[in-house]
Amino acid sequence: MTNESVIVNGVRLAYEVTGPAQGPPVVLLHALGEDAGSWREVARRLARERRVYAVELRGHGRSAWPGTYSLQLLASDVLGVLDALGLAVVDLVGHSLGGVVAYLLAQDHPHRVARLVLEDVPVPRPREPVAPVRPEGELGFDWAVVTSLRPQLDTPDPAWRERLGRITAETLVVAGGPASHISQDGVAELARRIPGARLVTLPVGHMIHDEVPEEFTRTVVRFLSGG
Repeated sequence: MTNESVIVNGVRLAYEVTGPAQGPPVVLLHALGEDAGSWREVARRLARERRVYAVELRGHGRSAWPGTYSLQLLASDVLGVLDALGLAVVDLVGHSLGGVVAYLLAQDHPHRVARLVLEDVPVPRPREPVAPVRPEGELGFDWAVVTSLRPQLDTPDPAWRERLGRITAETLVVAGGPASHISQDGVAELARRIPGARLVTLPVGHMIHDEVPEEFTRTVVRFLSGG
């Protein structure tokens, strides 16, 4: 596994890459406050046959922390990474915030995503705002990401929900079940709104790929392989 970076939209975006150079490309997008390292166990397993790119979103980890954040900008960043790396079509896996970024990219640029995996991601609909509390100590991400993105997640653009029908990628939605703090009926609605999407529940809570990495990765590999 190597650490690399590219300049996109005027900021440096870091990523970890592993797996055979000629393997089918799969891009992993982490949750809010996480980084590429959160995917390490999953990436190791996927890299047996695939070229795996774990991208760090702006404001996270080794990527730049420019102080300017929006969901559409994050999606534009990821698209720019694909362009910079010469990846015309990829399989895309996103967890939580990374899943939101993934479906925004897939609905606006459907020809760039062959298969899409959304891990415990709810449909974009209004929710009751809850004031975020900054953790104590040094953070591995810019706190301004939270304060900038939470209003967009609480009151999403209604067009995002309508445009889910534009997604042409084969899609797998993985739900965390009752132990997750994410609305599971919202996750189920997301699956219903994406044409042909499959819904699988691994009832271990929101951090599915941390709690059951082997089962999660087996599920993803089977799906990406057409099973």
